Amino acid sequence: MKRLILAACAGLLAAAVASPSFAADLPRPAYKAPIYTAPAFSWSGFYVGLNVGYGWGKSNWTSGGVTTGDFDVKGWLAGGTLGYNLQTGVWVFGIEGDLDYSNIKGSTSAGLCVGTTCETRNTYLGTVRGRIGYSFDRFLPYITGGGAFGGVKMSVPAGSETDFRFGYALGAGLEYAFMGSWSAKLEYLYADLGTANCSAAVCGGAASGIDVKFRTNIIRAGLNYRF
Repeated sequence: MKRLILAACAGLLAAAVASPSFAADLPRPAYKAPIYTAPAFSWSGFYVGLNVGYGWGKSNWTSGGVTTGDFDVKGWLAGGTLGYNLQTGVWVFGIEGDLDYSNIKGSTSAGLCVGTTCETRNTYLGTVRGRIGYSFDRFLPYITGGGAFGGVKMSVPAGSETDFRFGYALGAGLEYAFMGSWSAKLEYLYADLGTANCSAAVCGGAASGIDVKFRTNIIRAGLNYRF
């Protein structure tokens, strides 16, 4: 009996000693580091920016059925931008406003202005537009349209007059986001400020003065900072 008990104890002791070695030989579960996934880029939020560009277009002066015909206007413009975007899936909806100092101008001595010089100058140009874009991650092509406003200065050698006008603007562009909160854009706009009026006392013409039209194409680049 004693021998049996001693043999059993010896067997248990041998098993206890061998257990760590046996456990060490068992295959261990493999652990893999989780795959890092960068957060999806979003265009949503407010932004401010600067823009600079070049405009070219047409103006004409008309009074009492007599006109100068269309003549060229051209020049540069620069200013600031404020906007907000809301992204839903791949679609980006936004509203954007800008106000630019403008030096788009041109003159003529034809038709109504024979014997003198008539000049049209856009002194400042602002727009308030909606935007709809389709997001390719950090690339955002978009279309845009809304209201435009600005000053149309009409000058003859005897004097000048400025009329504040409302009109519309339509266009399209491409914006690219980089370095976290920054984005750069290139856009085209067509702006029409309708018909301004220069009084007969300043510009001559019929008793109602002279009607002056101003419309321009604009190519401009912008740099925005998004919040």
